Amino acid sequence: MFERVVALDFTQEQIVRYSRHIILPEVGGEGQSKINAGRVLVIGTGGLGSPVAYYLAAAGVGTLGIIDDDVVDLSNLQRQILHSTKDIGSPKVNSAKEKLNALNPDCRVVTYRERLMAHNIMEIIKNYDIIVDGTDNFATRFVTNDACVITNKPFIHGGILRFAGQAMTIVPGRGPCFRCIFVEPPPQGSVPTCSQAGVLGVLAGTIGLIQATEVLKYLLGKGDLLVGRLLTYDALAMKFREVQVKKNPNCPVCGANPTITEPVDYELPACGL
Repeated sequence: MFERVVALDFTQEQIVRYSRHIILPEVGGEGQSKINAGRVLVIGTGGLGSPVAYYLAAAGVGTLGIIDDDVVDLSNLQRQILHSTKDIGSPKVNSAKEKLNALNPDCRVVTYRERLMAHNIMEIIKNYDIIVDGTDNFATRFVTNDACVITNKPFIHGGILRFAGQAMTIVPGRGPCFRCIFVEPPPQGSVPTCSQAGVLGVLAGTIGLIQATEVLKYLLGKGDLLVGRLLTYDALAMKFREVQVKKNPNCPVCGANPTITEPVDYELPACGL
């Protein structure tokens, strides 16, 4: 097993670092090479983006893009594990990059201190293999879904609020997209934010790690992805439930006759992270 890894140009340090992956028959040296060559964009470095980015960096993802225009706030630290007390007031992407580089120097961290919107999303996502939704607002979530469908990029959705979370993987051409479930963003004020309704901090870890697992499975080409399956989690009941989602033939972005052919911005309040 390890002789095969050496043939794949791993350093001795990398062989040790990724040894627990390498000894898995489903991964091996070839699979770890796929992870090391992976290019993943994580949108948001908050509750969901923190565990996603941290574990993907640990796994050896070669290029990790992180985009966030916010700064670290004291109220973030209950769940946003990439940041610490000393980082309060600092840009989240800077704080996140510092932690990720310290964890794994193999991982090239690319930062974007800006909000992902219709005017910049196509240019940013074009360099990545897979996109992860760690957003805290419906505006970014919908523009990301649309851009990913239009450009045929896989997209891992995640969301949390109070004691509930959900995750789903969108692979254009293989199953439904986010708009197949939620055709339009909800009306303003209809969904409370975390600051209004609260969120159990550890919930971000549970859902974020499911998203990170989906990313690694996609890069490896192993297992069954959450395509067409909305996984919901009730932390109080400690129960997962799977909802089968079908592709909507009239979906405005992935349907037979799409009416959305380019990203569109929405100005909506945060949905809660």
